[in-house]
Amino acid sequence: MGQIEWAMWANEQALASGLILVTGGIVATAGRFTQWYFGAYAIAAGVLVCLLEYPRGSRAKGSTLERCGQRYLTAVLKLLGPLTRNYYFRAALHLALSVPAGFLLATILGTVCLVIASIIYLLAAVRGEQWTPIEPRPKERPQVGGTIKQPPSNPPPRPPVEARKKPGEEDAAPVGGPPGGPRVNPIPVTDEVV
Repeated sequence: MGQIEWAMWANEQALASGLILVTGGIVATAGRFTQWYFGAYAIAAGVLVCLLEYPRGSRAKGSTLERCGQRYLTAVLKLLGPLTRNYYFRAALHLALSVPAGFLLATILGTVCLVIASIIYLLAAVRGEQWTPIEPRPKERPQVGGTIKQPPSNPPPRPPVEARKKPGEEDAAPVGGPPGGPRVNPIPVTDEVV
């Protein structure tokens, strides 16, 4: 059985928690909760988390499905260099961003989800995983005739494979009898009517 890549799980968890933070922050801010400014913070923190987590990293083995439009954010994350590649940094950042949002009931669910994502990122970092961007692969041109070993020798329509004679069988097989059996001469055909 293959080894689990924890960073993929952490990426999905952090992206979902960022969306939950934004939703809870909107509820707290629009509802004018007594500490609504924590809701405004949760909106900003959730947007930051979503922007950081939207580009998926490539898997160590196999292929990774790229999210729609992620190549633009991937270019930004490449510019930030080791800060975005290092999962220790992401774990610490998510943990730090989750603390202020934990003081408001509307954003507590997003806070818990972000703490869980931070723990999973820490586990990925301990196991030696690192974020690497998904590089576009050059499209391979299909090989014409790569699967055909020998082109067909007779034109269509062709008889089924079982009914086809192989070249050279006509001369080797005796006429009118089974192979290896007694040779029987064919009946001569004439144009005369009897």
